Amino acid sequence: MKAFSHKTAISRSNFSKPIQVALASNLMPENSSFFDYGCGKGDDMLALKTLGHDVAGWDPTHKPKAKLKNADIVNLGFVVNVIENPKERIDAVKKAYDLTNKVLIVSSRLNFEIKNNNHHPHKDGFLTTRKTFQKFYTQEELKSFIDTTLNVNSVPGAPGVFFVFKDESLKGGFEANRYRRRPDFHFKLNANEIFEDNKSTLQPVIDFLLTRGRLPDEFEIENLEKLKEKFGNAKRAFNLIRQVLKEDDWAEVEEERSEDLLIFLGLSKFGGRPTISKLPKDVQLDIKAFFGNYKTACSKADELLFSAGNQGLISEACQKAPCGKLIHDALYIHQSCLPKLSPVLRIYEGCARAYIGDVEEANIIKFHRYKPKVSYLSYPDFDKKPHPGLKGAMVVPLKSFNVKFYDYSSSDNPPILHRKEEFVPDDYPHKKKFKKLTEQEEKHGLFDNPRVIGRNNTWNSILEEKGVRLRGHKLVKNT
Repeated sequence: MKAFSHKTAISRSNFSKPIQVALASNLMPENSSFFDYGCGKGDDMLALKTLGHDVAGWDPTHKPKAKLKNADIVNLGFVVNVIENPKERIDAVKKAYDLTNKVLIVSSRLNFEIKNNNHHPHKDGFLTTRKTFQKFYTQEELKSFIDTTLNVNSVPGAPGVFFVFKDESLKGGFEANRYRRRPDFHFKLNANEIFEDNKSTLQPVIDFLLTRGRLPDEFEIENLEKLKEKFGNAKRAFNLIRQVLKEDDWAEVEEERSEDLLIFLGLSKFGGRPTISKLPKDVQLDIKAFFGNYKTACSKADELLFSAGNQGLISEACQKAPCGKLIHDALYIHQSCLPKLSPVLRIYEGCARAYIGDVEEANIIKFHRYKPKVSYLSYPDFDKKPHPGLKGAMVVPLKSFNVKFYDYSSSDNPPILHRKEEFVPDDYPHKKKFKKLTEQEEKHGLFDNPRVIGRNNTWNSILEEKGVRLRGHKLVKNT
């Protein structure tokens, strides 16, 4: 039976998943050129054009006469999974890669999306009820297919989405940035009159310090000419900044950024750590500033990566975590808590992310204490709903990488969260509101039998039994 591949193109009101992931990963700076190889009806192209990108595309059914064009970003979005012939799949990947100047995006559907009642085995895939062909991959199988076809080491952007970089330096910069925390505090300054008079000129350098933990090289200063005009040279400006910064604050930022760098270098070992010359110039400067040389940095990174394989250390780090809900066999954290964890827990989670990429909609992360596993849980409306229901869970075993997905999206009785304040850090904007609700619920005895409150239906039964109901994050009596 022949599959009808032209039926697989769909219309979208939003960006497709691979484009969403690329945009969220900052892989498409303003005015990037973009080519959609297998563009379908062209919805991604139209949306990207409104953002100022130079876009073009080709599709065998909808735009067969369009010319193939080289572009900074080339998208092969959900194409390889609808091609029946394995050789044609390989040809599609190679042609898309040949058109790529910077980054190729390859995406496919994964095996956990198989709906047995709607799919029938056909060749190395399935036929749907619409007579379209679908090839479902595992994450590892898709990566292997891309890497073997192109002789590359692709980077997972998300489950079923991979980035292939033409430039090793661009790849290194992307991966380093993925594990670099964003500044979440400001320096306390011992400001003097000279500094106050020149604050606007010096502020970009201070912002750089917060981001990178070191003074910038001249090529990294966005207002270098103005700085030289005010101070004669960058060195004099740096000396003034040193005078007004508190050493403890600088040391704290330096420590954070050096930890971020070690996590990046440690995880880079999985895909073949690049030589230092293949890293972006700014990352090379980070290494020199924090560790003196690349050999020392890699040695420390290997120590950190090795420690993530010690389950005893992981369990101990979970117990000492500054935020999150600790139970007997796991630590649950809200995603906002991740940057605050110790380096060993961050690289432990990084091992999972290096394999699976960023898990869409996941806002709770589960660190398994006694088995090498990390789980990503999706609780939509975490902030809005007092007890959000679990939409889906992805479990990533760090030895077998036999990823499991559990779908609760159509369940009328999903697992739900309680005591949300325990999952978030102290500076989370809604923590006080969450805690106040918990105190109300404790006062009314709603948690007296914790074994039966974990599901939506039984929880609602307990509310009814106690004669109360929830109005947002407030508990009120039934009238």
